[in-house]
Amino acid sequence: GYISAIKEADIKEGVFLLPGFIDSHVHIESSMLIPSAFAGLAVSHGTTACVSDPHELANVLGVDGVKFMINNGKRVPFKFYFGAPSCVPATPFETSGAVIDSQSLEHLLKLPEIKYLAEMMNFPGVIHQDPEVMKKIALAHKYHKKIDGHAPGLTGDSIQKYVEAGISTDHECTTIEEAVEKISYGMKILIREGSAAKNFNELIPLIERNPDAVMLCTDDMHPDDLIKGHINALVRRAVEKGYDIINVLRSVTYNPVKHYRLDAGLLQVGDKADFIVVDNLSDFNIIETYIDGEVVYKNGTSLIGRFEEKPVNTFNCHAVKASDLSLKATSGKIRVIGALEGQLLTKELIEDTRIENGQAIADTERDILKMVVLQRYKDSKPAVAFVKGFGLKYGAMASTIAHDSHNIIAVGVHDEDIAAAINILIEAKGGVAAVDGHQKTVLPLPFGGLMTDLEGEMVAEKYATIEKMVKQFGSPLKSPFMTLSFMALLVIPDIKLSDKGLFDGRKFQFTKVFV
Repeated sequence: GYISAIKEADIKEGVFLLPGFIDSHVHIESSMLIPSAFAGLAVSHGTTACVSDPHELANVLGVDGVKFMINNGKRVPFKFYFGAPSCVPATPFETSGAVIDSQSLEHLLKLPEIKYLAEMMNFPGVIHQDPEVMKKIALAHKYHKKIDGHAPGLTGDSIQKYVEAGISTDHECTTIEEAVEKISYGMKILIREGSAAKNFNELIPLIERNPDAVMLCTDDMHPDDLIKGHINALVRRAVEKGYDIINVLRSVTYNPVKHYRLDAGLLQVGDKADFIVVDNLSDFNIIETYIDGEVVYKNGTSLIGRFEEKPVNTFNCHAVKASDLSLKATSGKIRVIGALEGQLLTKELIEDTRIENGQAIADTERDILKMVVLQRYKDSKPAVAFVKGFGLKYGAMASTIAHDSHNIIAVGVHDEDIAAAINILIEAKGGVAAVDGHQKTVLPLPFGGLMTDLEGEMVAEKYATIEKMVKQFGSPLKSPFMTLSFMALLVIPDIKLSDKGLFDGRKFQFTKVFV
């Protein structure tokens, strides 16, 4: 399983060995696959390791969720380097299924399988030195674990205080200027390109300017995208743009290995034999993938099989009626969440209220649709607001992938369809669904309402069918469900919808739908 020697040999022209690719920040749960199934797809793209934050399942199941991810990952030869989730729940302004406090966090940080403290999303807590937040950071230092960051738009004194706490990375940069400033304070920048957030084109020049400070990551990838490519696709794009191939390869091999102190191999004598075989250095066509000297992908076939697991979940809410989703109009103006293609950020929009029988309703002509978030951990009243950007002309879509607490989130035109989509997910104990009158489609996700143990190809096909249905409803978004999943992520401005109400991520406080 180790490389014992490196020597020159006669070999047919056009075959190259490279260290296996590493995704330096990914939430496995976003693939809708449990870790063992994720690995089966990833190795086909030359990925041999992932630095993974399991905070999605942790928000549902707490420490038990993290341990499930670790234990399932151990069933395959793939290298999962899990972090201890730092923000469960991400904020006190939403309802999660679990809490990981500093005491629970210390239990995780002691585990050898936990390599780092995962993204510290509570940046106000760091800047203002919240005692519980600082206790978590101190524990990471105590156990000599790296600390990942999450600091969208932070500049000046704020980012300086954040970095001084010992936080070493950021994957939320959207501009070169923001990234360069953070690098100047000693941060490593993770250039992100996943199914929702796409910052590659803007940030890739960093790979030439600061090759030692850059890594590549996906953050979140849905199964239909993962089946097409992973980190190899980003390597290919960077080389196509003319960037030095050594700097590009460094960003997906050497840099993450050294930063996180991983035991992944770098094709050096004494290293673990983690490598890939490619037939060229332009499109990086993967011929074989090896992990610890074991071939895991060859001749177009993944050699990592399927592992069935007993579902783990928390789901304790009952069906809703259309009337539960009505919203009495109290003003002629409403705040609308402006969803943006390829961004986690939203815009706060002020729009005229469309009123019918005293109720505020959707307006498809202006693409103003109703959005609902329903807590799934116990029965409660639905939170209702409006969103622009999803483009549905009819029907509804719903999901239990709703960062970070993973309550039920839905968007639609009519309350009847929205309620039907929500109720399908309640019956399935989680998943993604689309409804149009009597036509209903659902992909059940029994593991935390986030993942399934089915094979990746099957999940990708089913998910693509549901996404196609939503696009037929009129959505222009490339990944409508991925975009939907971030509409409840309160730590990313401008405004989002929590199960407790409309939230202003700039002021970190609730706001009103009606102006």
